Amino acid sequence: MKIFRKLHLWLSVPFGVIITLICVSGSMLIFEPEITRAIRSDVYYVASAQGEPLPMEQLLEGVKAQLPDSVEITGVTVNADAERTYEVSLSKPRRASVFVDQYSGAITGKYERLAFFSTMFKLHRWLLDSANPHGDGVKVGKLLVGISTLLFVIVLITGVVIWWPRARKNFRQSMTISMKNGWRGLWHGLHVAGGMYAIVLVLAMALTGLTWSFEWYRTAFYAVCGVEHTPRNMAAQPVGEKRTEAANGRGERRGERRSGGGEQQGEVQRRHSEFARWQQVYDELKAQNPGAPQITIGSRSASVTLGTLGNGRAADKYEFNRRSGEITPATKYADTAEADKLRGWIYSVHTGSWGGIITRILWLLAALLGATLPLTGYYIWIKHLCKKKHHHHN
Repeated sequence: MKIFRKLHLWLSVPFGVIITLICVSGSMLIFEPEITRAIRSDVYYVASAQGEPLPMEQLLEGVKAQLPDSVEITGVTVNADAERTYEVSLSKPRRASVFVDQYSGAITGKYERLAFFSTMFKLHRWLLDSANPHGDGVKVGKLLVGISTLLFVIVLITGVVIWWPRARKNFRQSMTISMKNGWRGLWHGLHVAGGMYAIVLVLAMALTGLTWSFEWYRTAFYAVCGVEHTPRNMAAQPVGEKRTEAANGRGERRGERRSGGGEQQGEVQRRHSEFARWQQVYDELKAQNPGAPQITIGSRSASVTLGTLGNGRAADKYEFNRRSGEITPATKYADTAEADKLRGWIYSVHTGSWGGIITRILWLLAALLGATLPLTGYYIWIKHLCKKKHHHHN
């Protein structure tokens, strides 16, 4: 038991502050979509949802007219909520998109992560490391997050080992948080009982979060789940993937240059016809999937989000003929590669989104409790040192 106490203490002391920062920043991101939509409601919601939406060919041509010539429209996402604006994906910059009122045709704004959430995300993933997280080389912040999370798992497990002998004698007291014994009793209760209340959820967050930190861990995690880990290929990327669409756009522009400036009107007509096919495909998919919360259309493919509890990224994928609009089922979610399914489940479990609003609230509370564990641990440790020093002097 002594070795578990030593491990619990000396792994917590140097990394406790980092663990608190990871937990707090992670908790702040759980309700980011709802908060963002509330703050930027003028961007995410239409002014008035009356009448029928404009045809996609008219709507998207209006958007294209306001974009630089070098930027192509690569896809459009339509939500089941008639008051939500359409999201139009662009070829560049990376992950760029604008929102458009489908009833008036007005661009309401572009996708921008709120500064607070951007900071929280960078803190959660990279400890605000300014180095490019998508580039080559070791990122110190990302490495520290990974090491701290891994050690946090060990700390949590050793905490259970230390807690269990006492819990067997008086389980009720070991799970009580109160101020009966003053502030010291409260901090002790938060650390011990609070840790036990949150441990399963915090472990779920930590164990799934580590898949983004270490390649060796990710491979092992997938293997334990009985799935071979394979990097995402182009076929598995979301509809409207920027690289593919941008390449298509470059090819078309090269064709335009070869044909000369006189082909500009023909290009507009071609694009208009393509957007009309998108409308055709959307109407058909919507009729086939009336309860789908979201449908995304790209240049040759489409996806229909299933919206069921569990894997929040679950979607059926389709392909269609650009000229005729004829749809061919490409990959139903049930037939999706196991690695892609697991990837979606990892994200859903890590964020608590797998069970809807209830699990997200539980994840929020667990993350905040997890953030207090190092702080209350520091308090108990310092009080113990002071008490030990006092007895030594006496």
